[in-house]
Amino acid sequence: MKPLVIANRSFTSRFFLGTGKFASSEQTRAALAASETELVTVALTRAHERDAAGDDILRAIDRDRIEVMLNTSGARNADEAVRIAQIGRAAGFTWLKIEIHPDARYLLPDPVETLAAVRACAKLGMVVLPYINADPVLARRCEEAGAAAVMPLGAPIGSNRGLRTRDMIEIIVEQSRVPVVVDAGIGLPSHAAEAIEIGADAVLANTAVAAAGDPVKMAEAFKLAVRAAERAREARPPRASAQAHATSPADIFGS
Repeated sequence: MKPLVIANRSFTSRFFLGTGKFASSEQTRAALAASETELVTVALTRAHERDAAGDDILRAIDRDRIEVMLNTSGARNADEAVRIAQIGRAAGFTWLKIEIHPDARYLLPDPVETLAAVRACAKLGMVVLPYINADPVLARRCEEAGAAAVMPLGAPIGSNRGLRTRDMIEIIVEQSRVPVVVDAGIGLPSHAAEAIEIGADAVLANTAVAAAGDPVKMAEAFKLAVRAAERAREARPPRASAQAHATSPADIFGS
């Protein structure tokens, strides 16, 4: 399978994973291993947060294999996101997920502040991946502002509702010259597979895995679903049709 390249970093896995909501660092470590992910998001406020066993989240991540992408979650505007980026850069982080959502109920990204943050953080030399509404125009503007990839939502964060924005994601995929990562709303492995099947380069999930009854099994299920969808896409499936087409001769007795 062809590797995914973002900002000169090559990924063999197209399943990315968030690290929030896991019960412990040990559970996080096991889920990351089962998922075989090579990119995870970590909120700055949780980067050195310790669990009941005294372990912090960064210790659960094999950083020789997995890229850590700092998340600006909690930022309410571009200025706050840029401050988080500056702190992260000083701490050695170069990958940044821009996430700005002032609306606490739906956690929808602020398009104006997000675009401003992309411009500023790209100028800092960060590898910037903005979390955005599934807006093809905004996706293009973020790309022009220096985004290394764009991350349109499938549905509101943590809603597990799947690709409610499928039509817009398809347009973004068609028009984008940088990788497209579907982020937010992915609730089942089948949702992740659907995103890959319609042309997304990768998917990112968190709640669907971390809040599952068995996060480790769910992480593995997502890995397999994404891998199967990628293999199917490479196989060039036949187009859907409005009418039936016989798979064997229609007249078995001849004419």
